[in-house]
Amino acid sequence: MAPIHPVPLRIALLSTLLALSACAALPAGDPAADIPPDAVPTIRTEANGDVVTEYRVAGQLRVVKVEPSRGPAYYLYDRDGDGLPDKEGDNPPQTYFKLFEWN
Repeated sequence: MAPIHPVPLRIALLSTLLALSACAALPAGDPAADIPPDAVPTIRTEANGDVVTEYRVAGQLRVVKVEPSRGPAYYLYDRDGDGLPDKEGDNPPQTYFKLFEWN
């Protein structure tokens, strides 16, 4: 069995740490930050256990937050003001997941 050389091991460890620190330095991109401060939340629980929070401003839908009974929460936005979650053409609505959070 060949001996493990400490220099390549150190380089691999250092490059891994640098990559992780670069990820931590990126902006959080928190989807919840796009919820208008004057939005009024309405919360309901679906039969399957999903919790749906609708945020409305002056009665108009702006953001829908879905917290599934399993899996990460996701957000649907209405940025064009038509009362429906945004989508492009025949594609499903654009969905935003918050997968990581740095404290």
